Amino acid sequence: MAQTDEERAPAKQEAELSVAPRLLAQVQPLMRGRLVSRDALDCQKALCRQIRQAGGDSLLAVKANQPNLLADVTLLFADPPPGERFLQARTVNEHGGRREVRQLRASATLARYRREAGWPDAGRVLEVATTVRWPRHPAKGTRHEVRFFLTSLPAQTPPEEALSLVRQHWHIENRLHWPRDVTFGEDACQVRSGRAPQALAGVRNAVVGLLHQQGVGNLAAALRANAWSGAATVLTFLGLKL
Repeated sequence: MAQTDEERAPAKQEAELSVAPRLLAQVQPLMRGRLVSRDALDCQKALCRQIRQAGGDSLLAVKANQPNLLADVTLLFADPPPGERFLQARTVNEHGGRREVRQLRASATLARYRREAGWPDAGRVLEVATTVRWPRHPAKGTRHEVRFFLTSLPAQTPPEEALSLVRQHWHIENRLHWPRDVTFGEDACQVRSGRAPQALAGVRNAVVGLLHQQGVGNLAAALRANAWSGAATVLTFLGLKL
């Protein structure tokens, strides 16, 4: 009987966790002075230690796979101790009919406690609250989301820079991972033999890069449009002519 997505998820996560340290080891000479941004799955003490030993910094999403860390961070921002002063930054952006307000709060209060709990060089914890409204379409309502992050960035890092780095974290997700997984159907792909998965991944990356290079904002719409176009139109993306 074929496995469901829910049944395959733990095995996939375990595989990703085993691959991450090897990938970091391969780029270790390049990590000094750089920031490694990862999703919650890789919010692991051993990976933090590996990044710091290579001279890099980390920015890691905090979710329920680290329940104690998540509980500590949530409590800090929901019920801060007396005298707590959060560093704050705020951005407002409008595009596609949406108005997005992002509010960051940062604190180093948990740093010593988290280091004693085994998190190497735990610096600040971040709360990023995002509110999205559609002024021209009030019927769509308001979307509010709160995310938490753990970072080893230096204490003198301005909150505005920290918020920018968090946005870049999701920029990678939105411009590459999501299109590959959903628009290009990578998660649903049944090709798993030999080197075919790597070859298909390379093709997907190339197509995403070419479309972005052409200034395409909506990859799904571009794929539909080009699917009905002749070969000459598609070849122009490669700078070729029939």
